[in-house]
Amino acid sequence: MHKTNHQYYIYIITNKKDGVLYIGVTNNLERRIFEHKNKLIKGFSSKYNLDKLIYFEEHQFIEEAIKREKNMKKWKREWKINLVIKENPNWDDLAKNWYN
Repeated sequence: MHKTNHQYYIYIITNKKDGVLYIGVTNNLERRIFEHKNKLIKGFSSKYNLDKLIYFEEHQFIEEAIKREKNMKKWKREWKINLVIKENPNWDDLAKNWYN
């Protein structure tokens, strides 16, 4: 029996502590955060300079990841902040050392 290596990620990026939040989904978190950090994708995240990865979670199935992302986007801002604080109380950039 083959184990599938599919991994999907829900992530939250920001520009600073208590700043603007963006929630996204990807199958390659490292590449996607690189794109955000280098402003390779024009749109909301580049407009607001969102390049700090402050939260992510893994999912095995894309359907479940997309469902979770859509759900989280409907959340009150306070709930999103509480989720970040629970896992990353200092709002550290979790991808800070990925590209050195």
